Amino acid sequence: MLDNFLLFFFGALIGHVVPRFPVLLMSRGRGFNVHFPPHPEAMPLGPHLNQRILHLRTFYWLSLVVVVVPLTVGLASVRWGNAAFGFGLWLAGGWLVINRLQSFIGGPKPPWTMGMAEQLQTVMNRSSSDAACCAWPVPVWGITEVRCSNCDARLLRLARPDLGRRRTDGRIMGLLRLLISDGYPLVSSEEE
Repeated sequence: MLDNFLLFFFGALIGHVVPRFPVLLMSRGRGFNVHFPPHPEAMPLGPHLNQRILHLRTFYWLSLVVVVVPLTVGLASVRWGNAAFGFGLWLAGGWLVINRLQSFIGGPKPPWTMGMAEQLQTVMNRSSSDAACCAWPVPVWGITEVRCSNCDARLLRLARPDLGRRRTDGRIMGLLRLLISDGYPLVSSEEE
């Protein structure tokens, strides 16, 4: 009984981690983070940040393609191998598919969206126009909002999701935190 439980748990863990490989590994790479400050600091708005949001959005939806591997291995394992291990793979992979697709019918939106990139671009455009908050605007994205670092004006209330930067608490804790939060912000802005 204990063997089957451990195999089920191991299969569920693999089925949970494998589809998230694009977000977990690609965003944490050294070359992927050269334009960004270390993790706790606010992110300056710019084209690299918008590009990062669009990359993470693509990686998020790519998990629907990668999940085919644990679903297929799980089905084969239920049919010809260890049923507990295969059911764990199948359950975790199926849950990811349901989780991703439920955003189309009214669930929470993905952590990284095209609308988020458009909102940040609008703030950047406004900061470089005559409607800027001060003479030398420098918009930065903090944990719960976008502010001007010079005049401290609030430019946009938008909580910052995980952007794939290396964290000060180490690679393992950063990956674990991303696995738990699935990229969503750990705190919400006042409007949310």
